[in-house]
Amino acid sequence: MALTDTKIRAAKPLAKSYKITYAQGLYLLVTSSGSRLWYFRYRFNGNESRLALGTYPQVTLAQAREKRDAARKLLASGLNPTQQRPPEKIVPDETRTFKYPAKSWHTASLKLWSEGHAAKILTCLERYAFPLVGQMDIADIETLHLAQLLKNIDDQGVHDVAGRMRQYLNKIMRHGVQQGMIKYNSAIDLDGVVTPLVTQHHPALSLNRLPELLDRIGDYKGRSLTRLALALNLHVFLRSSELRFARWDEFDLKENIWTLPEKRTPVKGVKFSHRGAKMKDEHLVPLSQQAVAILEQIKEISADSLFVFPGAHTPDKPMSENTVNKALRTLGYNTKTDICGHGFRTMACSALNEAGLWSKDAIERQMSHKERNGVRAAYIHKAEHLEERREMMQWWSDYLDICRERFVAPYIYARQQKVA
Repeated sequence: MALTDTKIRAAKPLAKSYKITYAQGLYLLVTSSGSRLWYFRYRFNGNESRLALGTYPQVTLAQAREKRDAARKLLASGLNPTQQRPPEKIVPDETRTFKYPAKSWHTASLKLWSEGHAAKILTCLERYAFPLVGQMDIADIETLHLAQLLKNIDDQGVHDVAGRMRQYLNKIMRHGVQQGMIKYNSAIDLDGVVTPLVTQHHPALSLNRLPELLDRIGDYKGRSLTRLALALNLHVFLRSSELRFARWDEFDLKENIWTLPEKRTPVKGVKFSHRGAKMKDEHLVPLSQQAVAILEQIKEISADSLFVFPGAHTPDKPMSENTVNKALRTLGYNTKTDICGHGFRTMACSALNEAGLWSKDAIERQMSHKERNGVRAAYIHKAEHLEERREMMQWWSDYLDICRERFVAPYIYARQQKVA
């Protein structure tokens, strides 16, 4: 056919890639993503083969003919063109590479992320994505390329990273579509590539084992501050970092309230020490009489430190992230199957719900769970249900005291209180 630049530019991508044949083995492949690739098809020793000649318009029609003619001369001399040199690698314009929209998407999203989260995403892209597809023309990237990228990550056993990378790829390619760089998001058909993650819940003891747990904590023979950390967290049921990074200036023991800030002042050399309340919002923890009594004991030990729970050998730094779970293992518990520090939250939540005395909203607010309803989340205030939560936290501590002697089901204890 009389192929011209005008006809090449007018060739529209279809659902499937298709060829436009020229002459003497030269043809143009128009891919479903819109790329236009030159190839020379030939036979050598009875076997059919093809030679990649480059991408249009980087390689023009005239240049493609010249490359075809050069390959035909090699064939006439008895030489295989493919074996004479490696396929020519076409380096796309920097603004056409996958890395360009990836960086653009990352920059546009910075306002939505914390500094640490943004750095983590960029590191993930630089480690896993850019080495494989970073310099590829984004229009040439097909689902197969992205599937192989994810499989490479998944095969390393980091299934969570592979899952997150799939999300990043989808957002980057969608960004490319929105910027007019590509017409189709080739990352939307990646179902089944990544090993599905099985949700693993933090282990927690059944409530009927509370007397046993309380007895073992009371008999703990290790460091006193560690025993008190276990005891306090059973009453306040906070997350690990929320507890271990606690500072004395967060407490008002006259008003019996602990205010977890959104962020804390980072401590040099202590990873994640900037973390405050996990939900990125100031969180109030009403303190029962029992919790205050424990804090008074802790104060006798660590009042001179910035931290409520300073390290055993480094008082200017918080206790180790492994302290609570190590103590539980010393008490005879398997922290992978029996109970871990986070399991205190599960036990408290179960008891409070079973008691039937408290609204679901008050329990969820005290657990500091993220509100899934965007409209409701806009109206949630840190002090919402605070008076109800004060009563609830005191009830929980009183219930723990009852269970020191023998187990009483939460709903029975709640009914006994109503009768009284």
